[in-house]
Amino acid sequence: MGPADLVVRPGGVRFAGVTFPCSLGRGGIRADKREGDGATPAGLHRIVGMLWCADRMARPADWAMPIGPRDLWCDDVGHPAYNRAVSAPFAGSAERLRRADPLYDLVLLTDWNWPEARPGRGSAIFLHRWRRPGAPTEGCVAFDPADLAWIARRVVPGTRVIVGG
Repeated sequence: MGPADLVVRPGGVRFAGVTFPCSLGRGGIRADKREGDGATPAGLHRIVGMLWCADRMARPADWAMPIGPRDLWCDDVGHPAYNRAVSAPFAGSAERLRRADPLYDLVLLTDWNWPEARPGRGSAIFLHRWRRPGAPTEGCVAFDPADLAWIARRVVPGTRVIVGG
């Protein structure tokens, strides 16, 4: 583990010599992550993308991609697009990325169960803003919006996310 890694623990995330408070999944940190368990998956992951709402904030990094009104994330374990970005209209179950609330105004995508998704292992482990300090997520890692923006300006594709117990 080095300063360029995001090291995630229940007490916070250490990155670039700074420790940030965070919220984790309601199911804690688990090595045996399953769809719907609310757990944050333990292990070594990587940042593979960054999404942002262009009408709500400035572009956080030159490699960030804007979230459009039809952008979704498939969470349908029986669909071939499971754990992938898709567009509306979409016949399977999917989470809307363009939300009325600011939860996904800035999202760092991880490679959890991607690019070859195994059904039932869990989808969409993102780094995003928290609802409020300490409020659990469905398995993602959530931050204060200012802290997330600071992190987003400094990560690059491939940045390691090390989640430990």
